[in-house]
Amino acid sequence: MASNGDDFTARLMDDMDPVLLDFVKTRVNSFIKWDLVRFFHENPNTADSVENIAHYAGRNASAVAPELEDLVNSGIMEKRMQGDTPIYSLTQNEDMRKLIDEFITACEDRHFRVKAVYHIIRGMR
Repeated sequence: MASNGDDFTARLMDDMDPVLLDFVKTRVNSFIKWDLVRFFHENPNTADSVENIAHYAGRNASAVAPELEDLVNSGIMEKRMQGDTPIYSLTQNEDMRKLIDEFITACEDRHFRVKAVYHIIRGMR
């Protein structure tokens, strides 16, 4: 009986725009990444170090660093070196910026946020 409920929940939670569902499952698949994407969406011209980004996002730098690297690998962020210091900024790719904008806009809807949270938690298992 529980599996029917689980199937219903999965079907309900998968009822998202397939592009945004993939974005959540493969790119913004942690709450730290979600915070970082939101921060950079709100501050699209920011280019800064891990420590400063973590400070602005209200997170620990040691937790933010690997998440920023994942975001670079997924095409959301760009990284350049300033001496020995990596500097992170939002991608200049217009298609990715449009997708980020669609994600942030969708997050204004409570039902979308609930579904996104579900998928992030489910992916953490």
